[in-house]
Amino acid sequence: MTHFTMAANNAQTGGGEVMLLAIGHALRDLGHTVSVVAPAAEDGVGAEAARQGFPTTAILASGRREYMRGLRRWDASRRQGVLWCNGHVPALATAGHRDRVVHLHQAPSVAHVVAGRLAGYGALVTLVPSRSTQTRFPDAQILPNWTDDIRVEPHVLDPEHVVLGFLGRPSPDKGVVVLARALAELDAADPGRFRLLLAGEPRFVGDREQQVVEAALAPVSHLVDRVGWARREDFFSAVDLAVLPSVRAESFGLTAAEAMSAGVPFVVSDAGALPEVAGERYPWTARSGSASHLAQVVSAALAAPEQTRRAVAAESRRRWEQHFSAQAGRRHLRFLLTDILPVALKEQA
Repeated sequence: MTHFTMAANNAQTGGGEVMLLAIGHALRDLGHTVSVVAPAAEDGVGAEAARQGFPTTAILASGRREYMRGLRRWDASRRQGVLWCNGHVPALATAGHRDRVVHLHQAPSVAHVVAGRLAGYGALVTLVPSRSTQTRFPDAQILPNWTDDIRVEPHVLDPEHVVLGFLGRPSPDKGVVVLARALAELDAADPGRFRLLLAGEPRFVGDREQQVVEAALAPVSHLVDRVGWARREDFFSAVDLAVLPSVRAESFGLTAAEAMSAGVPFVVSDAGALPEVAGERYPWTARSGSASHLAQVVSAALAAPEQTRRAVAAESRRRWEQHFSAQAGRRHLRFLLTDILPVALKEQA
């Protein structure tokens, strides 16, 4: 049995922090002990970890740099067992320290690749969630993300009243600007047919990016229902077609896996790992950055016979069960713990 301390990347909960807690639970299920270290925040990931039963250490810090300095001091003096660095921030903060797992979640920009390679210095292993990201980190092992089982009632499409759905961080990188333009094209061709359910909070989105998003949404604001944070079950129950139009390369594509779990048809862009998650035979993939092509693919998905839509959703659900379910996640994690980490620990001893 090994003790793992999960080190958070951010104070607030985003996709990476959701995976931190999921990995923590999976490690406990496999017989290990787990604690969490995170920036002090009243309602952040550390507080959520404590609510879920993890012993938690809060690092008092007024910003990211102070958190990194505090984490490095804490890690050098108080940490026991293996430190699981859940993102670039804790990995860079503890670079060179022993007995670390470096787990990189962010989209592989040039800056993140350089930082990730520096952060991996001295690590037992570097993990990435997809083959797409592994091309930037050739020595990394792949640990795919996974999701909870999301159950919703099957949709019967009303072709006259279609609800498209976007779930995630409303930012230009996630394709919200492209989606707004595609929605305008769809509405021009079929006035009154489409509505967009826009779910998600602008966490980690800068002021300038938020302004760009607001300017893009303004011309179609009468077609958009903005609900902020939403339960996955509520979101997927409400939409006919989920749209994931990312422009920047995705390191994984958690919302795609969630749609697969829910059995809801979706459209993805070809940015990064999204097609890898959806599967090479998935029929509804749009060119990233092209509003016109996105509108065409959305129209094609909606024009497909109901039997085809259900068959695509069922195949996606089977793919999710095999690769991205909690059971699959534990299987991947067990392989890491039994076949990779023991060898790395022995070599570092």
